Amino acid sequence: MLDAEDPTLTVDELAARAGMTVRTVRFYAGKGMLPPPTLRGRVGLYGPEHLARLDLIRELQNLGFTLAAVERYMARLEPDATVQDIALHGALVAPWAGEYEEMDRDAVDRRAGRRLTDEELGRLLMLHVLEMVDEDKFRVASAVEFSLALELIDLPMPFELLMDAGEVINKHAERIAADLRKLFSTRVLRPYQEHGRPPEEREQLIIALRKLRPATTRAVVTAFQQAVDRAIKEAVDRSGAPR
Repeated sequence: MLDAEDPTLTVDELAARAGMTVRTVRFYAGKGMLPPPTLRGRVGLYGPEHLARLDLIRELQNLGFTLAAVERYMARLEPDATVQDIALHGALVAPWAGEYEEMDRDAVDRRAGRRLTDEELGRLLMLHVLEMVDEDKFRVASAVEFSLALELIDLPMPFELLMDAGEVINKHAERIAADLRKLFSTRVLRPYQEHGRPPEEREQLIIALRKLRPATTRAVVTAFQQAVDRAIKEAVDRSGAPR
């Protein structure tokens, strides 16, 4: 890692490391999302904090944040935020769902194992395992999520039923997500912002947060399965058959 006290990257090198164009880096800098470089003579030099900020910007964009929302989020970072501070924000906002890939229509069909009809394509879009990027480009969910969605649209039941069930699940999932976000923010992020911690402790916390994601997901799934089992048992106990 570069020495935080000794920035050595030119804007061209920073852009290359971030996987962006120089024009994009300058655009973000012009929006105030990057602190000014250190001047050495007439050359502006950038350090790991600048690279960490660019990584966070990309993470926020991957989550679907608008440019204005990304600007607001970045404005809340302290001007002297360290790499660890920025990484902590990244760990808190990084997508919990699987990574998406960009594919053209033919690649989507290959993943499906058949030529999808326009109706099937529309249903996969409604299930959010596909997202239209442009006329012939899609963001596609992981192979596991995509396969499950295919099985759902092939079920011999009205698709409207699946959408209604999805609305019920999403409504409660959003409440769970909001409550967990509030919990992590008040119990994890805020104490670190208010009191600070040594860099090594922040690094340990970042690792812990990354491990917490799959554990939390499994806990939600397990709790849901148990709740469904209880609901069925209660329905049977009341009437002799679930209804």
